[in-house]
Amino acid sequence: MRTLELGKATAPLAQYIRSVKKGPVIVTAHGKPVAALIYITGDDVETATLSTHPTFVAILEESLARLRSEGGISSDEMRRRFGLTKRKTRSNGR
Repeated sequence: MRTLELGKATAPLAQYIRSVKKGPVIVTAHGKPVAALIYITGDDVETATLSTHPTFVAILEESLARLRSEGGISSDEMRRRFGLTKRKTRSNGR
């Protein structure tokens, strides 16, 4: 992964944006990561926004803690609870 020291970032922003098409760039300050430059397509805007939204992150953390303490529900159990039947899989011979 490429890194860029903030104090050495003297090129125009447009140049850095073009470079992230090749992969993310981690921006560091005094050697410690402080930001990431990533290439975003239209579909990724929602992901990037949600991944930094404090309320959404808190919901995910609470859900993960609950999963660890109480366990989860299998997909078969969810189908049973919703009255759905398990999908039949095709055999190779058809």
